[in-house]
Amino acid sequence: MQVYAFVGKTGTGKSYNAQSVAKKNNINYIIDDAILIKDTKVIAGKSAKTEASKIASVKAAIFLDEERRKSMIKAIKLEKPEKILILGTSDEMVEKIATNLELGNIYKTIYIEEVATQEDINKANYYRNKEGKHVVPVPTLEIKKQFSGYFLDSLRNFGLFNKSENESNPGENIEKTIIRPTYSYLGKYTISDRAINSIISYVVSKVDGVARVLRVSTEEYSVGAKLDLDIEILYGTHIPSLSSKIKNVVIYALDNSTGINLYGININVKSIVKN
Repeated sequence: MQVYAFVGKTGTGKSYNAQSVAKKNNINYIIDDAILIKDTKVIAGKSAKTEASKIASVKAAIFLDEERRKSMIKAIKLEKPEKILILGTSDEMVEKIATNLELGNIYKTIYIEEVATQEDINKANYYRNKEGKHVVPVPTLEIKKQFSGYFLDSLRNFGLFNKSENESNPGENIEKTIIRPTYSYLGKYTISDRAINSIISYVVSKVDGVARVLRVSTEEYSVGAKLDLDIEILYGTHIPSLSSKIKNVVIYALDNSTGINLYGININVKSIVKN
């Protein structure tokens, strides 16, 4: 296996350019922030950006945790990649990752200055240092389960690093995701259960066929929230259709207002009333 390294200081745009570097070197596998990416799909690991502190994030990224390390070694052995690209902030960091994952010596090192202009590096620094935004080199749907409740969106929606068609690079048009980790200097944030329940109650009450929302109960898990909903409906309402509408509006409302994934919903019709 040939091990490539892509090195650049924090906030210089490594993750943004990772897919482009991989495509140019015919590499299908990337290790970035403790996750293993094959093409544009996360196949192993949990992002180091989900850690509560910057120190914990660095430790996760270089696989100091034995469980993370063994799990990633197993995943790589199963995949048997011909080439793999490791992202890191320094030569020392990528060498540590390669050593900890038993990948052998670095075959080739590529530096951010070789693939990005100083203007792009400055722009990446601005979004990292001023707004606390980090890029993950996979589509939003691929990484969303790992970041339930985080500020997260597709990089395409922000319009960052726009270039003309003639300047585009291989891998550049692959969707990437922006997240704001909890250890960002902008601080942590929390969303109270009462606020979540109020959002749900409001959007459900607006659905045609719902007479009244009687109770909303949410349970939060690391991958998202599970919802129990008691409602009163109008006589003559088709319950299966109503349930489908409620699920759609709740998923949309939670995703757009809180970033929380909804992975389970129980809708209980407690009573039926006439108009």
